Amino acid sequence: MDRCNLVLGIRPEIPSARVTQNMSEGEQFQNGTLRPIIKFQNPLFVVMFRNYIVKYKNAFHQLPTQKRFEYIENAVQKDMKFRNSLKGTVIGQFTLEEYETYIKNSSALNKRMMNMVVERLKDQIQLFEEVSLV
Repeated sequence: MDRCNLVLGIRPEIPSARVTQNMSEGEQFQNGTLRPIIKFQNPLFVVMFRNYIVKYKNAFHQLPTQKRFEYIENAVQKDMKFRNSLKGTVIGQFTLEEYETYIKNSSALNKRMMNMVVERLKDQIQLFEEVSLV
């Protein structure tokens, strides 16, 4: 089997992520490529963000809930090293053809990609609660 088929074969199917002809190219790429990859990579994103919290001295845990949402947004949007690490986690799952599509409009697709990762992390905010060792 070639890499393309292997990569496509491990992606989860998302029935709600429809791709139709009347969608923009960005929407098609988001639903056909980004959503399945981001769902597949979710456990890794969770561990990456937990590590990010620890790296920055657990400041996240001292924040009220609303500020935690802002912290997630800032970590992904403003910390370029972390952002690039997240992007690489997604891009590394592209087929060669998807990568060709991606590089034609990488700026807009990066924005979609990072917004999706932010929303996914926010939706799972309970996974980042501090674990007490009682």
